[in-house]
Amino acid sequence: MKIRSPLLLKFGGLSTLAAIRTWMSTLDYKAAYYDRAVDPAFSECQGRKIFLFWHEYILFPLYVRHHCNIAMLLSRHQDAEVLSHVARMSGYGFIRGSTNRGGVTALREMFRTSRHMHLTITPDGPRGPRRHMAPGPIYLASKLDMPLVVMGFGYDRPWRFRRAWDQFAVPRPFSRARAIASGEIHVPPNLDRKGIEHYRHRVETLLNRLTLECEAWAAAGTRKQEQTTLWPSTAPLPRRRVAA
Repeated sequence: MKIRSPLLLKFGGLSTLAAIRTWMSTLDYKAAYYDRAVDPAFSECQGRKIFLFWHEYILFPLYVRHHCNIAMLLSRHQDAEVLSHVARMSGYGFIRGSTNRGGVTALREMFRTSRHMHLTITPDGPRGPRRHMAPGPIYLASKLDMPLVVMGFGYDRPWRFRRAWDQFAVPRPFSRARAIASGEIHVPPNLDRKGIEHYRHRVETLLNRLTLECEAWAAAGTRKQEQTTLWPSTAPLPRRRVAA
């Protein structure tokens, strides 16, 4: 059943946000960085970036990096209606559409939004295949001259929706959550199709490697030498804003 009432959608978003914050607040978060300057919650983060992570882990960044001047690309599917309200209430901007499935309007909006906000994209969404990256983010990074940052996430033995295309991950309460952020990946301008595919494959490989590493790290409960506690951002950070 599709919910069309704006009031019900807003209420659904508020209820979902409360549930996410309560549930996700129980986790033990640790992170490792190739370069911590890529994290928009830190003052040393300069310039706008495009953050990439797999769709199944969307709850992780939604909880830990709200109010960081980030716009999230969300599909136009009905199941993203409530999520768009959650994103807005969490201090995220959001853009409805897709980078590679008739998303001309979404691309135009991302070009406009990228002048003053970071972008974040789940490159296997909105319908998969799971952990297979679409070429859209590479094209976007090439056109906008914005670096990509790959985010690997992992939970300790999460529950999964096995019938969902992405096997959506729900962490167990009071379990471990781990993140690894790459450094900036700079994509050359004006890439042709062959160049786009080259970078698509390169970034997809890195994203899968970091995700698998995070999942193994969370499951093992070991300590990385470079790990740091990952605290959720709690307030708007206007200094992250970049003038057009």
